[in-house]
Amino acid sequence: MVATQRCLLFLAIFFVAFLSGGVCTEFTKGSTTQLSYYQQILPILRARCHGCHQPAKSGGNYEMTQFNHLLAGGESEATAVVPGHPDQSRLLQLITPNGDVAEMPRGRPALSVAKVALIRQWIAEGAMNDTPESVQPSWDAEHPPLYAAAPVITTLDYSPDGKILAVSGYHEVLLHKSDGSGLVGRLVGMSERIQSAVFSPDGTRLAVAGGSPGRLGELQVWNVVTETLQFSSSVTYDTIYGASWSADNRYIAFGCSDNTVRVVEAKTGKQVLFNGAHNDWVLDTTFSIQGDHVISVSRDRSMKLVELSTARFVDNITSITPGALQGGLQAVECHPTRDELLVGGADGVAKIFRTYRVKARQIGDDHNLIQAFPALPGRIYDVAYSSDGKRIVAGSSSHGTGVVRVFGAEDGQRLAQMEEIVTGVYAVAFNPDGNTIASAGFDGQVYLHESATGRLLNKFVPVPITP
Repeated sequence: MVATQRCLLFLAIFFVAFLSGGVCTEFTKGSTTQLSYYQQILPILRARCHGCHQPAKSGGNYEMTQFNHLLAGGESEATAVVPGHPDQSRLLQLITPNGDVAEMPRGRPALSVAKVALIRQWIAEGAMNDTPESVQPSWDAEHPPLYAAAPVITTLDYSPDGKILAVSGYHEVLLHKSDGSGLVGRLVGMSERIQSAVFSPDGTRLAVAGGSPGRLGELQVWNVVTETLQFSSSVTYDTIYGASWSADNRYIAFGCSDNTVRVVEAKTGKQVLFNGAHNDWVLDTTFSIQGDHVISVSRDRSMKLVELSTARFVDNITSITPGALQGGLQAVECHPTRDELLVGGADGVAKIFRTYRVKARQIGDDHNLIQAFPALPGRIYDVAYSSDGKRIVAGSSSHGTGVVRVFGAEDGQRLAQMEEIVTGVYAVAFNPDGNTIASAGFDGQVYLHESATGRLLNKFVPVPITP
């Protein structure tokens, strides 16, 4: 009875407040709601503008990720945004199309009429910034991230000459001497989460796939020598994964959480392939030896083959038999000299498949499978070939611990297990010299092991820790 009376009293108070305008004022006659910069304008700028106008690459000396810089403008010295005066705002002049063409984004399709109208309305309403302080950008090359503890490491890659090891951080990729003796560079960008960092075959550039979860997917391409951003491309509204280079350095493939595989030109970022054959997130990619096909693996448990020139889906390389695949696939890498594919995933079993089918498919077959290695405990997160293709390494995680093992690629025999790893492993890499294996994961440390014996050579925290 008492509970019922309390409920009725609350409803009465709410009803009186509603009528008096104290609650739900948006329903009051004549009220208006201003546009939200954070929810309505910023997503447009992220997708269409920030790639060329950010701290790491400020085209026209115009940096748009910091709100005060967005308003101020760039080298033209004209004010970009004049609150309350859209017709005096240089930004609006640049993005308003004349026919189908606008001055900005340069070389890309113009913003839609609806999006330009939205930006115009926001400026007319006073160009207010309602971005929560907790998500405002605060890092750039002059102000790199500060770390109180080592972050989880999701990706590692050696430069082709074996001298540099790229390691993921927060909002950055850190470049270390390959023996762990020193930090030589920091590539600080927009993406807070780095999922993949891969050197180009010629070693001059680094492709970085990542993003800000639920807000932005981003592909970055860095000049490693000058530590400058060549280009940044915003892709989808969530993190992207599994970047890979074609052998001729011309193309970069990556996977997306919208279930698509995409390929872009490595010099410009122009998209040349879009394929939606997968039914779940695409987590890794690689190119065929000739570079004419793209291979992708996904949480949907399949590995797919797509022709680059036509974007045509060619084949499911893995079995399509119901129940044959035990969980999603996480990682894929092409053999250095043959069209064979090393994969790993949720079942903990690294496998080698032939890229191209030599027998007609039949339900129940798995004819493309060449080799299945002894299972690792837990889920395999990464795999890699040695540079001569004679060995493979796989890293796994299970209940907070990890395992890294080396196998013979031809006979499947276990050759070594890396010692003293006490954490889940999310990334592995063979040094091109074949003598060292790098691995890393949940505890934020990089482990360097002798590949032949598994002996620990060094371990280090790749980020500078602030006391």
